[in-house]
Amino acid sequence: MPSSTSPLRVAVLADSDTRWKWGALTARRISEDEAELTGFLLRGRATPTARQLAEVGVTADELREVTGGEFLRAIRDEGYDLVVLALVGGAVQAMLHGLAALRLPHRPVLVTGYVGVVYEKLADGLLLRHGADIVLANSRHDADRFRAVYEGVGADASAVTEAALPFLGGAPYEQKEGRDTVVFAAQPSVPESRADRTYLLRRLVEHARLHPGREVLLKLRSKPGEHTTHLEELPYQKLADKLPGGLPGNFRLVYGHMGEVLDRTDLLVTVSSTAALEALHRRIPTVVLSDLGVREALGNHHFLGSGLLASWDQLDAGHRPQPDEEWLARQGVAADGTYASAFDEARKRVAELLGRRPELPPVAPYYTTTTAPGYLPGILARHHLAADGTPLPGAAVENEPTGVRRLVRDAVRGAARGAYRHGVQRIAPVIRRMGAL
Repeated sequence: MPSSTSPLRVAVLADSDTRWKWGALTARRISEDEAELTGFLLRGRATPTARQLAEVGVTADELREVTGGEFLRAIRDEGYDLVVLALVGGAVQAMLHGLAALRLPHRPVLVTGYVGVVYEKLADGLLLRHGADIVLANSRHDADRFRAVYEGVGADASAVTEAALPFLGGAPYEQKEGRDTVVFAAQPSVPESRADRTYLLRRLVEHARLHPGREVLLKLRSKPGEHTTHLEELPYQKLADKLPGGLPGNFRLVYGHMGEVLDRTDLLVTVSSTAALEALHRRIPTVVLSDLGVREALGNHHFLGSGLLASWDQLDAGHRPQPDEEWLARQGVAADGTYASAFDEARKRVAELLGRRPELPPVAPYYTTTTAPGYLPGILARHHLAADGTPLPGAAVENEPTGVRRLVRDAVRGAARGAYRHGVQRIAPVIRRMGAL
């Protein structure tokens, strides 16, 4: 437990912009106000760019890009009290085994969870997260499902802790005279096919033409070439460039912080984005599209019973769904004041675990070489860890390079992650700097 004169030291490891947002905001909500937060961005295809980090708008006392091995070394050497793993399930599992292999005498309290609601891979994702001290559920609905999964395989379910999405907030919706703005919140990978994405874009543009006095915005998560939580193979920006007839004057593509976009939204439309929950928390009229079916592959099945499912034909005709209040309450977005206390239980659990850090049991994930001998080794190997969680031979963390070596390394790594993501702008300054040395 930190002394009264030493602030709590918190580390957040994230592998994308949206998971950094969830992890950092979660850490702020469940830790002390004066806690020191260090952010670690896991090096990979979805490592956020500077633009994406600025758009997320969540800061840390320090922020660095690391490999999994470098993160484990930092935890071993720098003495953190609380660690939030905001990662995909396989990466969480690898870090849990890596942390277990460190055998720290005073290990940190380990927290993980999901960046949004769980549309797919419920059992797989949860079992990969098992072993953390706290597995946060973003709603009562998810908490019930999480416990059922753990208990169903005979695993300890006591880590499951009900909380809420940490980025909910903003002023309650008020209709402004003279303002009529529809926002479509796009998802990088839902739907997946060109035909389906083109259909949604075409209907959105047609809606703008049908209602010339209405501002219609397509809210995008990333620019072409940037990666986020999911890979976007068919960016709407490129599809819009090829749309016959061009775009009407009242239609625009926008980026930016979702909360700021919601500040001027009168109707939020989506297929399955977490933005729907942000809008519902603020009581902004919200529609979940059913045009492509209500299917698990789309994630809109999560909204069964919500009263929000509707088609573009209905929207064009002026339909506005009314959300089911009981459904809202189970999703943690009911506007009844409970959100202010939504993280009380998590804070209490963190404080309790910090108070008995010297007696915390070893990290014990459900997946071991006994329970999953054909699955676990491959997951760990992807992060250069052996089956016992120790670094694989040849995967030792390199010393921090300097001078030309650092420039070459950064250029090579940038190219390996793809000039498509970063563009030549990232490589060209490096080459110019190398020529100046």
